[in-house]
Amino acid sequence: MTNNKLELVNVTKVFTSRTNQQTTALAKINMKIPDHRFISIIGPSGCGKSTLFNIISGLMESSEGDILVDGKSVSGMSGIVGYMLQKDLLLPWRTIVDNVILGMELKGIPKKEAKKIALPLLAKYGLGGFENSYPSQLSGGMKQRAALLRTILYDRDIILLDEPFGALDAQTRSVMQEWLLDLWDDFQKTILFITHDIDEAIYLSDEVYIMSARPGGIKEHLSIDIPRPRKPTIVTSSQFVEYKEKALSLLSDEVQKSQKLEEVVSK
Repeated sequence: MTNNKLELVNVTKVFTSRTNQQTTALAKINMKIPDHRFISIIGPSGCGKSTLFNIISGLMESSEGDILVDGKSVSGMSGIVGYMLQKDLLLPWRTIVDNVILGMELKGIPKKEAKKIALPLLAKYGLGGFENSYPSQLSGGMKQRAALLRTILYDRDIILLDEPFGALDAQTRSVMQEWLLDLWDDFQKTILFITHDIDEAIYLSDEVYIMSARPGGIKEHLSIDIPRPRKPTIVTSSQFVEYKEKALSLLSDEVQKSQKLEEVVSK
């Protein structure tokens, strides 16, 4: 029996255009992720982070390699993981509670039973009193809370979060980071988190994977040895700054490569 909840083995993705021109988006991605870990992925724009999530979620097939969950191949299979994009994608005609229970309904749980599960959680996680409101009546942070709860209540061990806080202001983002850590700890999920914010990646994570410019690969894997629970003031500590300087140095090289690649393509 494997000790890894999720394992990526030589995952490669090659796109072929209508003129048969091939572009390698991902090249031999390898990851071994234990259960109940918080993993962040950072990298330059266009390095294939979202493509990788689409492959893990089963929305896209890899060209080579395999995806393993609890040691079993799940390549090309959808519904194995929970997946939340940057946009909340709440249905505007459904109330907040009806949005939150959507995943449970799709799994066949009766609406009445699903609401019994969801309502106490809405109250616990800062949405009490808004269960019968509509998305248009909520702030950006509250809509992200509802979308995250919906993803959690879909009840999958592995959750993929693709820049869920990218559109939020700094203050709301900080609050949401604390909220997400509480949710992660309460529900004991394994989370993969895409972000462009190095501070956010280090603060939230047990491990940070830094991807290279296209074709995307794993340039470096940092283990974040900062005890939990973490306070926001940890970002000023010498240990945090050391991690940040290393990540910045590694990422800066790849951003420059990515920009040069874009310049070549645009000519």
